[in-house]
Order: sequence, then C-alpha cells, then structure tokens
Amino acid sequence: MDLAALMLSVKLASLTTACLLLVGVPLAAWLAFRPRRFSPLVEALLSLPMVLPPTVLGYYLLVAFAPDSWLGAAFQASFGTHLAFSFAGLWLGSMIYSLPFALAPTLAAFRAVDETLLEAAATLGAGRLKTFFRVVLPSAWPGVLAGAVLAFAHTMGEFGVVLMIGGNVSGETRTLSIALYDQMQALDYAGASKTAFVLLAIAFVALSVTHSVGFRRRA
Repeated sequence: MDLAALMLSVKLASLTTACLLLVGVPLAAWLAFRPRRFSPLVEALLSLPMVLPPTVLGYYLLVAFAPDSWLGAAFQASFGTHLAFSFAGLWLGSMIYSLPFALAPTLAAFRAVDETLLEAAATLGAGRLKTFFRVVLPSAWPGVLAGAVLAFAHTMGEFGVVLMIGGNVSGETRTLSIALYDQMQALDYAGASKTAFVLLAIAFVALSVTHSVGFRRRA
C-alpha cells in the first residue's frame, strides 16, 4: 500500500469537498430559488463533467492550465509556480470534475423543500437569508450531506483527469488511483489488490451513507 498516495488522495478529496460545499450550496440555492430562463443551460454546463470522457475534460483543463494560457500565466505570476502538474492544478481540476456530483443531490434537495414552509417563514417576516439557514438547510441537509459524500468518493477515485493534468509526481500528484495503475503496470498484483480494495471500501461506505440518509428521511 502506497501510504503517501493514500494521504495525498485523502487530502485532495477533503479539500475539494470542503470547497465544493462552499461553492455548491449557494449555487444550488440560486438555481433552485432564483431560476432564470438560462438556468437549464447553466445546469447543463455544470453537469458536463458527468458525461464527458475524463480524458476529454482533462485535455481541456491541461490546455487551460498550461503556462502559456492566461490562467496558467496569471497563476504563475501570482504564486510563482505552475498550475499544470501540481497539487494546486489537481485541486482545481478535481473541483470542476466533482462539482456535478456535489451539486445534483443538493439541488434536488432544495427543490424538494415544502413551499408551505417557505411561505410560512415569509409570512412571519423572515428574510431570505434567515429562511435559508432556518428552514431550507435543515430540511435539505440529507441532500447536502449526500452531495458532500459523493464528491469525496468521486475525488478519491479520479484517474483520467488526474493523470492528464497532474501526471505522476510522487508526493505532489500521485493519487491512489495513479498508484494502482503503476502497480498494475509493474505486475504488482498483491499491491494492486490492496489498493483496489481500499478504493472499493471507500466507494461502498460512501454509497452506504447516502442510501442510509435517504432511507431515514423517507422513514
């Protein structure tokens, strides 16, 4: 078992999930409660990573992160380091790749909130912000939790996007899925079995949590 790759994967997944909660919850609230005519196009754009081949998304991200691109050049000028083949680039790419997995359950939960509760809150004089934190979030927390768990598990298992934009730099971009690929290339089946089991266990626990939350909510 490559412990360095495991720790890097956990760090990447944790940071990505935390940032996606900060970005995804307000974004889902905006799409759910402040819809516009172009909202379906926004949702389609944000959902693209779910259907695009990882290598296609990874290619476009690698082009965007390149030192001669405006984003890559701006990042290098600001932080003195490159964005491609770095942990920072891996984190940014993981946020884009895992965003729809965090957004979809959260958005569905927000849209399922009972409108009578929102009307009651408005009747009592509660503002939008207070209604959101006192009514919407408590009602929709299972969806928010499911989104966070799915984003974490999805980031832990990334391969195509990670390989395209991060390569295989030990301690920097070598995640657990990359380590598994290396073990298979080296015909290290014993090591690959352990690594694959860890990824399988993480995925199973994540799905168990999301289904458990959904079951308790229906009960």
